[in-house]
Parts: sequence; C-alpha cells; structure tokens
Amino acid sequence: MDDYAHCADLVRRRDRDRYLCDLFAPQTVRRHLFALHAFDIETGRIRDSVSEPQLGEIRLQWWRDALNGEAGGHPVAAALTATMAECRLPADAFSAFLEARAFDLYDDPMPDQATLEGYSGQTSSMLLQMAVMAVAPATAAEAATACGHAGVALTMFRVLKRLTVAPAAAQAFLPGDLIDRHGVDRGALAKGDITPGLVAALAEFRRAARDHLALAEAAAGRLANRPRAVLLPLALLRPTLDRMDRLQNKPFGTGAELAPWRRQWLIWKAARRF
Repeated sequence: MDDYAHCADLVRRRDRDRYLCDLFAPQTVRRHLFALHAFDIETGRIRDSVSEPQLGEIRLQWWRDALNGEAGGHPVAAALTATMAECRLPADAFSAFLEARAFDLYDDPMPDQATLEGYSGQTSSMLLQMAVMAVAPATAAEAATACGHAGVALTMFRVLKRLTVAPAAAQAFLPGDLIDRHGVDRGALAKGDITPGLVAALAEFRRAARDHLALAEAAAGRLANRPRAVLLPLALLRPTLDRMDRLQNKPFGTGAELAPWRRQWLIWKAARRF
C-alpha cells in the first residue's frame, strides 16, 4: 500500500462521511484530499492516545519536524509533504494548525465565541482552504469566505456531536461566555447533568452554527467554479441540527445521529447541486 492509499484507507475507516465526500473530487486530485484529511485525523486523535499533555506536545513537535522533511517513513506525513510540494501549499498554515491543536491537549476552557472562531480558522477553515488550493487552485482566493464560515460551522457541529457521547471531553470547547450567560456548571456538564441552562446554551450554540452555515452556503453560491468535494460535508449539518433541536431536552446519546444511508444520500444529493 503506497502512502496515498494508506491515507485513503485511514479516512475511509475513521471518517466515512468525509471519505464519501472526497470521492466526488476529480480522480487526478482526490489523493490530496485524502492526505489532508488523514493528517487531520492523525493530529485530532493525539489527545486520546496520550496520558498527559506533555506527551501530546511531543507528538505535535514530531509533526512539525515531519513537515520540514523528517517524516521518517510515516505514510501520512510522506503523503502530506508530497501534496504540499505538488500543490504549493503554504507551510506556515500547517504550522499554525499544529499550534492551534495544542489547545486539544489541555482541559482549559474555550474562553469565548471569538476564540473558538479563531481556533476554527486555524484548523477546519485552514484545511478547507488547503483543499480548495489542491482541487481548484483558480478558485482559492474567492473561496476564502466560504471556507472561513464553513470551517467554523463544521467545528461547532463536531463539538455538538462529540458532546452527545463524551460531554467530559467536549465541554471545554463550549465558549465560556456562552456557559456563563446561561449559568451552566462545567463540572456538572462533564458528568452529563442536564439543566435548563444547558438546554438553552446548546440551543444558542446551534443557532450560531446555523448562522455560519448560512454564510458559508451564501458565499459558496457566489463561486463561479465551486469545489464540490471540499464543501460537501456541509450537507449533513442542517438535518442533524434539526434533529438536535427536536431532542433539545435529551442532548446526550446518539439519537440525533442520522442513519448511514441517509448521510450518504444527503452527500450524493448535494453533489448533484454543485
């Protein structure tokens, strides 16, 4: 299995929805999306694979070194560095990504919505922008606004999904100003306690995610040449947020998760519109 095939297999196993979206990219550039998304998966699971933050920092430093040419035979790092070179992706964007990922390692709470948006800009939005540069480079400049808002919407969506099954791990990403405004106790939230304040806070968080989604869709609609595979993950947000709204008094559990067949259908349907 070559490096890109390894990345494709990793994305298929760990993030089936994104794998299906990537398949709608032209075959000549599809491998670059697999490399970017495998990198996201590998760095995103560092927190869960180490026993203390310092070990996670060492892993992040390894990635910094790997992207500077010291991959040491790691297939994801090798594929990503090849993609960066072929598509002329800026190294400083990946350095900022790794710096932002350090937040994942600690239990410090996200202070406010603006900080969350900044984190999203350096992580999810950055990867979307790099994906556009790889798939449709002529569109990259005009796609910046769509990628920016889409990245924030996707980050908030992932926080909400993670919160349903692992409130202790996800609660740090809920903005502090939101938590304080609704009088939510983080300790109680981490234990899975459901209070009226939590229900109200999550409803506001979902509305903010919808706002960014609407701005992303509007910006994408203005693109003359829309990079469909890059933006297809947005197709799953609104239907899932709708289910979360209906289950607002039961925010924990997998009830809001869409069936696999429906997620696949939504992706296919959205691809036909682009």
